[in-house]
Amino acid sequence: MRIGLVAEKLGMTQLFDDNGVQVPVTVLKVDPCTIVSLKVQDKDGYNAVQLGTRESSNGKHINRPQQGYFKKVSSKFFRILKEFRVDDVASYNVGDKFEVDHFSSGQLVDVTGITKGKGFAGGIKRHGFGGLRASHGVSITHRCHGSTGNRTLPGRVFKGKRMAGHMGDQRVTALNLMVHSVDKEKGVVFVRGAVPGGKKGTVFIRDAIKKHVDKTGK
Repeated sequence: MRIGLVAEKLGMTQLFDDNGVQVPVTVLKVDPCTIVSLKVQDKDGYNAVQLGTRESSNGKHINRPQQGYFKKVSSKFFRILKEFRVDDVASYNVGDKFEVDHFSSGQLVDVTGITKGKGFAGGIKRHGFGGLRASHGVSITHRCHGSTGNRTLPGRVFKGKRMAGHMGDQRVTALNLMVHSVDKEKGVVFVRGAVPGGKKGTVFIRDAIKKHVDKTGK
């Protein structure tokens, strides 16, 4: 398994393929990532590569514990640290840099991000409930989710019951998104479909680990 990269979501747009078919894509600006340290099985209990990105010249926006860590393992300060698990770290070295050409057109990737926070939302917005009737005795409670409990037995609300509550602001991974194209000069990658999060949000791109299998078994 290869490492992934850190990117910034710039927004969505549309591209056209050779046949003139419109393709909705998400524009992700991939920041150059530098290997800060390596985690090995014998010492740390697992194999991983730790990447740093969005370099800070003087460490002004980095807290003191992180500054001490960077002084120990690297001569540079980075605003974002991200670990990616790998099978073997032998092919990686501290100081190696990875850019947008790490990915190629037609490749399947998984993109992880934080969804937009919606605050407290009702059952209709949060879970897509249909609501109550608009007539025949229903008054004021048209958008309520209805009964949540039971009779004497069990006499309680089951855990996990879909109700009103906090919506969004969760870590979500979009699986098996196809890379439409890569622009190395601008440092952006165009991914088909939508990606979790809002504009200027930080996302993580990696090779797809659950590749889609179609009906033909390919």
